[in-house]
Amino acid sequence: MQSSRYRREVNSLNRESLERNQIPVYVVSAALAVLGGILAPDAAAKLDLLVTPAIAVLMYAMFLQIPFLELKQGLGNRAYISAVLVANFVLIPLLVWVLTRGLSDHPALLIGALLVLLTPCIDYVVVFTHLGKGDSRLTLAATPILLLLQLLLLPIYLSVMTGGESGVVIAVAPFVDAFLLLIVAPLLLAVATAGLAKRSSIVEKWNAGWAWLPVPAMAAVLVVVIGSQIGAIIREIEQLVPVIPVYIGFMVLAPLIGAFTSRMFKLPVAAARAVTFSASTRNSLVVLPLALALPEDLRGIAAAAVITQTLSELGSELVYVRAIPALVK
Repeated sequence: MQSSRYRREVNSLNRESLERNQIPVYVVSAALAVLGGILAPDAAAKLDLLVTPAIAVLMYAMFLQIPFLELKQGLGNRAYISAVLVANFVLIPLLVWVLTRGLSDHPALLIGALLVLLTPCIDYVVVFTHLGKGDSRLTLAATPILLLLQLLLLPIYLSVMTGGESGVVIAVAPFVDAFLLLIVAPLLLAVATAGLAKRSSIVEKWNAGWAWLPVPAMAAVLVVVIGSQIGAIIREIEQLVPVIPVYIGFMVLAPLIGAFTSRMFKLPVAAARAVTFSASTRNSLVVLPLALALPEDLRGIAAAAVITQTLSELGSELVYVRAIPALVK
């Protein structure tokens, strides 16, 4: 009995050590992905097929760590829901409108930046919220609402912010597909696994093994996303220069907006961090298919602009997991 308890304590300590050292793990993973994408571009480009499975595995690993019975409380938390909606659909769009005014002479960059910056993340934000000591249960509970509202509001935002001249038709399918594949499927599988773990020691050991995987799974996501997309960034780098200051400005200001909104609604620390991560994390992997569906004269640069935001955001999230707990406390 004592031996079993000792092993559990050692395993817990080892997992905590892995989480404490997650940033070096991610930096090395990202560096290897960039290097691989440059040295072996053809092979790296094929990693694109692994992006969705890698994120689905990451979400499953993350969902296994969440007590699902408490999710209903998240939906009933009116202060949190109000704060996350105000941050994502009122204040962040205002910030994006201001930041993108300098892109009016670059329509493809403007549309790409608007597509990605106006859509709050519905998948790996749950993971980063957890790693940043926020309430990931609240983040997960809000994902259906965030999905529905961005579907409804994105065409309106695009029309207003491009002067109604973008000609962009927003397809619902990529959003729904991403929600089903990256949220619903891993979530249902995790719930089933958690239920079976109460009846089976084998499934309980399976759960214990997956408790180690959120950090390695995030490292794998970094490798497949960066490795598969770095070639496109390099090819279009000169044309992408004007959008880079926009992303830097968003990276710096979005967490401040999230923290301000949380303070306005007087949220507790964990919920405030959840709002801050939600305001700062965008839906790049979901809107990429939208950019690729644009007219031919826009799609290449717009898609590259979305990918550029993906790479900059992954870097910023590594900072956020330390900076947001220091900002919101």
